[in-house]
Amino acid sequence: MKSLDFALFGIYPYICLAVFLLGSLLRFDRDQYSWKSDSSQLLRAGSLRWGSNLFHVGVLILFFGHTVGMLTPHFVYEPFMSAGSKQLMAMVVGGVAGLLGFVGVSLLLHRRLSDERIRRNSKTSDILLLWLLWVQLALGLATIPLSAQHLDGGMMLKLAEWAQRIVTFRGGAVELLAEAGWIFKLHMFLGMTVFLVFPFTRLVHVWSGFGTLAYLTRPYQLVRSRRIALPPGHDRAPR
Repeated sequence: MKSLDFALFGIYPYICLAVFLLGSLLRFDRDQYSWKSDSSQLLRAGSLRWGSNLFHVGVLILFFGHTVGMLTPHFVYEPFMSAGSKQLMAMVVGGVAGLLGFVGVSLLLHRRLSDERIRRNSKTSDILLLWLLWVQLALGLATIPLSAQHLDGGMMLKLAEWAQRIVTFRGGAVELLAEAGWIFKLHMFLGMTVFLVFPFTRLVHVWSGFGTLAYLTRPYQLVRSRRIALPPGHDRAPR
């Protein structure tokens, strides 16, 4: 088990980070025409608006929450927030955001699988990615009841210390996960896997969003049906 933990949480994180960064760079350099979100709105809107908005709001909150919570050293927030309080806040905010994201990705997955036209035009990677995100969000929600059994913040500190040691290339990171339950470990493993598959899926469009502030203030893209322009005085197209 120690060897497996070392492989999954001592070596695998660096493989995922390397593929994430180098793969994204190579795809942008060699295949820019595929650097897009591949929206299926033109095929049929349906539940896309609700699913997409709920998913993106939930996932963005989770992403920044995990980034700040996991990579911020304990001494930064210790003067004004205990580890237990931070854990409780993470459970509440993460629970709400996770539920939004889970409902959103469920709508998107149902839409893509149930609509024959959309399914025929979907790549295998699109469907597999949605399933991966669905399971990952479900596991994240499943960790909340487990975290509620230990509100002292001890396990949360160990998980954060593991992440900080990984990104700073310090040893002893794997040992911190010795007492972590399998749900936490599977959630972490799938989280790293998302970064591993990132360059090979439509997720690469996230870079474009983070790369420009104009993305936050850009106007909505309007999609209208095509109509034939008629000369003045004509009320219908000729047969």
